[in-house]
Amino acid sequence: MGFYFEAFEQRKPPEPLPASPAREALFQLLATISLTLGAWYLWWRWTESLNFDALWFAIPLVVAETCAYIGLVLFTVNLWRVRDYPRQSPPQTIGQCLAETPERDRPLTVDIFFPSYDEEVELVRLSIRDAKAVRYPHPIDLRIAILDDGKRPAMAEMAREEGVGYITREDNVGFKAGNLRNAMEQTSGDFIVICDADTRPFPTILEHTLGYFRDPDVAWVQTPQWFFDIPEGERLPNWLGRRLGGAGRWLGKAAERLYGPVTLGKDPFVNDPQMFYDIIQRRRNWANASFCCGAGSIHRREAVMEAALKSYAESISRQRSRQDSKIKALTGEEELNPELKEMMDTQTILDTEFTPYKFHVSEDIYTSVVLHSDPDRKWKSVMHPQVESKMLSPQDLQTWVIQRFKYAGGTLDIAKNDNPLFRPGMTLGQRVMYASTVWSYLGGIWNLVFLLSPIIYLLSGIAPVSAYSQAFYLHFIPFIIANELATMAATWGLAGFKGKANYLAFFPVNLRAIWTVLRGQQIKFPTTPKERQEGNFFHLVLPQAAVMLVTCFALILGWLNMEFNWYGEHSLSGMIVNTFWGLNNVVAMSGLVMAAFWKPPEHGVAEPAG
Repeated sequence: MGFYFEAFEQRKPPEPLPASPAREALFQLLATISLTLGAWYLWWRWTESLNFDALWFAIPLVVAETCAYIGLVLFTVNLWRVRDYPRQSPPQTIGQCLAETPERDRPLTVDIFFPSYDEEVELVRLSIRDAKAVRYPHPIDLRIAILDDGKRPAMAEMAREEGVGYITREDNVGFKAGNLRNAMEQTSGDFIVICDADTRPFPTILEHTLGYFRDPDVAWVQTPQWFFDIPEGERLPNWLGRRLGGAGRWLGKAAERLYGPVTLGKDPFVNDPQMFYDIIQRRRNWANASFCCGAGSIHRREAVMEAALKSYAESISRQRSRQDSKIKALTGEEELNPELKEMMDTQTILDTEFTPYKFHVSEDIYTSVVLHSDPDRKWKSVMHPQVESKMLSPQDLQTWVIQRFKYAGGTLDIAKNDNPLFRPGMTLGQRVMYASTVWSYLGGIWNLVFLLSPIIYLLSGIAPVSAYSQAFYLHFIPFIIANELATMAATWGLAGFKGKANYLAFFPVNLRAIWTVLRGQQIKFPTTPKERQEGNFFHLVLPQAAVMLVTCFALILGWLNMEFNWYGEHSLSGMIVNTFWGLNNVVAMSGLVMAAFWKPPEHGVAEPAG
């Protein structure tokens, strides 16, 4: 069977961004200036700039700006410094990974798990074969297992052919987390490598990561996820040449001489995760706050089981407390009968699930929260900077939306029901880092305000500020420039605009996740498809397309009104500000709207233009 990604098998992952003390100091200086100017700007906005004749417009916008500034503060703390965990040599025995050497030392045992449900058998076979090629410089007991919740005879046969374990179960309780629990009950490895069905581990994954576990307090190591199938796009001369012939190729080359290289269709869904892993996660190491992201992570079994036992005890205690309160309210008794209490305790223990990984759509983050908040053990997490595996990215907008909704909804559900900000045992740094993650998923609320504000001004002539005066520019422009410079210094080597545009265009999915969690509905557990889903996905971007259409209409009408004075009181200064603002919003929405129509080129990977 042939797969679309076979053409990309020879791609190499990017190297980690080199740490630079000089650039880090520059970022810290620029970030301090940016936050100071931002606070000055917000103070002016709240105290001197509000349009009291339109508070219905002015207040929501300044609140949105304040919320965005809080997010900026949290993000700045996240990026403040790079402190990679010191890498150590691979341990030879389990005793080198424990606080106390056991009486009978032995080589390490490692389980590599591939949870699967409906993925193609031959796709999983590729992952298994790469796992079998994993090497280690010392004797090691390596056990590979397919965890098949699909209960497929073909998958069982493939496992037999490849000489690896095959584990299944009668039901699918707890979905992926339940699948992992079932596997842990039937295995005994000191360490567990969590993979997705499409995760292709590199031979070096254990050699490069198990050394961290020489510190007996390290609970897990997360490695960066790398999507090796991200479309490289097609240079403009080739794209025009295929449609217009030689004239199109000439036109494309002329445009590139003027504007520089232009690539169409490159990473249409902004799937490249390097910004997240190499910048955001890596810079949480200093606060011991990088969280587990599932695939590509290595776990100490002892840590997972110890956290599970404590979580189990907490669940039972909460259940008992709730039941005691209900019965006391019904009977009016201050103390319950000891025999009744014992019966209730027994039933509570029987009704409460014991699971190493939380039965949750975001079981990886949930497990991180439980381990980070253990006050007795003070477990550590490590974000390893080097890519140690490759996997597949969403190849269509529907798959992208499913994945992003799970991320947003799962994180917000944790924040609502077991908020890490208020969980005992967390350090201040860890609380700030988790707050940054949660706050980012609330951004759809104020991003909607930012998208609507220029439209309101252009269509009504009503401004949210008392005037787009010199004072406005004096407070706003220095802050924006300082913020952009600080961001460039922090993310040097990575392009940031597509990520920021994608975050703004993410607002419908974000708002749906917020509404789902507020209503108390369960976030679903659909598996992320590994093959491109065919169809028209324009319906998934109707809100973004509507923003683009209405903004363009408002821009035309607003400028016509400047000439004919049909309504409102537009000023030239206000029109300039809101024109740039509106065009920025249109460009930000356009990437995702175009992604709805993206299809992989039938002719294969495009040749670079000459």
